[in-house]
Amino acid sequence: MTTSIYLDYAAATPMDESVFLAMRPYFTEKFYNPSATYLVAQGVKKDLEAARARVAYWFGARPNEITFTAGSTEANNLVIHGLMRQYPNAKVIVSAIEHESVLAPAHEYDCVEAPVTTKGVVDLEKLAQLIDDTTVLVSVMYANNEVGTIQPIGQIGQMIEDVRKDRRARGITLPIYLHSDAAQAAAYLDLHAARLRVDFMTLNGGKIYGPKQSGALFVSSKVRLVPQVLGGGQERGLRSGTENVAGSIGLSAALAMVQQRRHEEGQRLQQFQKLFIKLLAEKVPQAVVNGSTSRRLPNNIHITVPDHDNERILMALDEAGIICAAGSACSASNEEPSHVLKAMGLSDAEAQSSLRFTFGFQTTEQMIHAVVDELAKQVL
Repeated sequence: MTTSIYLDYAAATPMDESVFLAMRPYFTEKFYNPSATYLVAQGVKKDLEAARARVAYWFGARPNEITFTAGSTEANNLVIHGLMRQYPNAKVIVSAIEHESVLAPAHEYDCVEAPVTTKGVVDLEKLAQLIDDTTVLVSVMYANNEVGTIQPIGQIGQMIEDVRKDRRARGITLPIYLHSDAAQAAAYLDLHAARLRVDFMTLNGGKIYGPKQSGALFVSSKVRLVPQVLGGGQERGLRSGTENVAGSIGLSAALAMVQQRRHEEGQRLQQFQKLFIKLLAEKVPQAVVNGSTSRRLPNNIHITVPDHDNERILMALDEAGIICAAGSACSASNEEPSHVLKAMGLSDAEAQSSLRFTFGFQTTEQMIHAVVDELAKQVL
């Protein structure tokens, strides 16, 4: 059956036509290697640097603090390995609900997971207790990819700054930094690095109507990272390899688009979110909404339908032309229950009865009604 309703925007967004048009010349007439010395190639280099400046604008950063990557997975790995390999005996703290691209590299070092509340928000008091004089990096995602909870990054940033001041007063020279994966947040939340007090922040173009395998990493000029890919020294030595000019142009165009629209679009999707929850209460009363209702991305609904296998529901909805998800697309082939839901206190059975619906530009009110009606048919 032809898909008519797509509600898995947290997994992938369709490329916006304006982004595609911005990228297209760099596949054809502007195909030149920006590292070449001839004039047409240097023109492409200028376009690449203009894209970098546009990305930096939304971070409130300088262009030389932006590194283009092949998505947020690479960026997250660059931060963690690039910092921790300088301090192999130091500790890294990550939240228990981080994306696998943070958890996997972090656990190659002395790593501690900070717990979250039953609503999926990092417990600030317990996080503070975990930070000690050996901690060099704290990594907490800006918004969760499964349940949509928005984390108190500004408060965590202030906590890190207080730790720095205390260390200086006590003569401790080990630095401490804050990293935040903003892959899911970039379309809806403020990214200003100074306001958030972050030292690193990662973006993913494929989540904001840009090209897949495009990303950006903000690295504060106060921090040095060890490169993980060596070669020609592109991206100021942090990421060698011929630059993906088209992808970087597309990412910069997509980021500007979603940031300019984030207030209007956030309000629109929040109305759909409220409607979805209202209809659930009426038509699927046994469904439980997971995560915080007050600290939540406006496009996310995550539910548990007790005693119903989520894979069966997903297939039934798919047959009806409705696409949603059971959790993170990156771990969809993993039969283990979601580590995010387990960290929030859900049982394995509850986790395996859970579904995620995420909205986007093409979502309409009629779609919300149709999805809840179909869900009700499948579970009642």
